[in-house]
Amino acid sequence: MATVRDFKIEPLDNARPHEDVEAVVRLVDCGREKLIQIDTYGRPGREIPGKCSQTIRLDKAAFEKLIQLGKSHF
Repeated sequence: MATVRDFKIEPLDNARPHEDVEAVVRLVDCGREKLIQIDTYGRPGREIPGKCSQTIRLDKAAFEKLIQLGKSHF
């Protein structure tokens, strides 16, 4: 698991579509700080269906930057 506190913006030269997967958002309170956690789960055909694939946590600054980036992108 990783906590993201900032983003570096870079272009993606070879973007292609990906399959849809399930994601769960968790509101985490670690006592000293609050985080937004996103867990993604693999495709149903994976070796272990339903197993968490990735977990990422965003602190407040990273979450706010992500919102700003999303608003300017879309």
